[in-house]
Amino acid sequence: MNTHLKKIVAASLFAATATTGSVGIAVAQDKPDIATVFKISGIPWFDRMNTGVEEFAAENPDVNAEGYGPATADAAQQLQIIQDLVAKGVDALAVVPMDPAVIEGTLRRAMDRGVIVVTHEADNQKNTMVDVEAFDNDSYGTALNERLAECMGGEGKWTTFVGSLGSRTHMQWVGAGEENAKKYPGMELVDPNNESFDDANATYEKAKEVLRKHPDIKGFQTSAGNDVLGVGRAIEEAGLAGKVCLVGTGLPAPSAAYLESGAITAIGFWDPMKAGMAMNSLAKKLLNGEEIVDGMDLGVDGYHNITVTQGVGEGLLAIGDGMVLADKDTYKDVYF
Repeated sequence: MNTHLKKIVAASLFAATATTGSVGIAVAQDKPDIATVFKISGIPWFDRMNTGVEEFAAENPDVNAEGYGPATADAAQQLQIIQDLVAKGVDALAVVPMDPAVIEGTLRRAMDRGVIVVTHEADNQKNTMVDVEAFDNDSYGTALNERLAECMGGEGKWTTFVGSLGSRTHMQWVGAGEENAKKYPGMELVDPNNESFDDANATYEKAKEVLRKHPDIKGFQTSAGNDVLGVGRAIEEAGLAGKVCLVGTGLPAPSAAYLESGAITAIGFWDPMKAGMAMNSLAKKLLNGEEIVDGMDLGVDGYHNITVTQGVGEGLLAIGDGMVLADKDTYKDVYF
């Protein structure tokens, strides 16, 4: 098998980047290859996930584990990377789909060829052997919205941002948020589901548009890891820190300055490093012929006692216990 499929895979054929390395293939037969494919490379969330892939590789020298990702949040680019990896003969794929529907056929063909397939953030993925989630997605979206409602005093205009309309988890989170907000008749959802494509600058521009259109808006619930940074910047520059509420998915280090200023009210997250390790742990277990069962310990914090049920297709759904909510007073306790 190919042991050193570096992070830029056939870059001349498609616009893809990955976290390190250059095109290079070395041939070996003794260790299986596990390729983790991110939604996008070069942003804090997936840089952190790649750290988990590297940590897993260091702890498991009997496998080759590496990470890959497109240069932009583009489902077609991600699909091309997966197709290229399958063609090159990887033994296992651990994928965080940009749009699950786009890669269904390719994942089916990969499994038909004997490739192990594990996914994350895609509990609607039909062609996967196991989809692993850090937590119950509806519960997460509800928790974000409840924190937003608390900040807003249960009334006022609010809106939502998602990385893409095809992103399964993002749509689940804002959907659960909308459902939760029904408890608060004074909360009015306006212009929902703004697509950010996980681009902080694009999110910033859209957030400014929302603030101009709705100068009385009181809250934002966001989904992609960079959304809180773009919206937080817009809120801060408008002099609205502490006056407009912002609760969304984000990591402590990139969010710290806006948490301190009050431009971000609170962040929710799971450690993408641990999620990367959990995906690779599942892939290795499947490569070794192990059965994935309820209560299994993946050897990763947040995934020591996974709940396993039937997925939407032939595969399984594995849910961990890795949800974290943090604000100005608590983010330093979970800082990484």
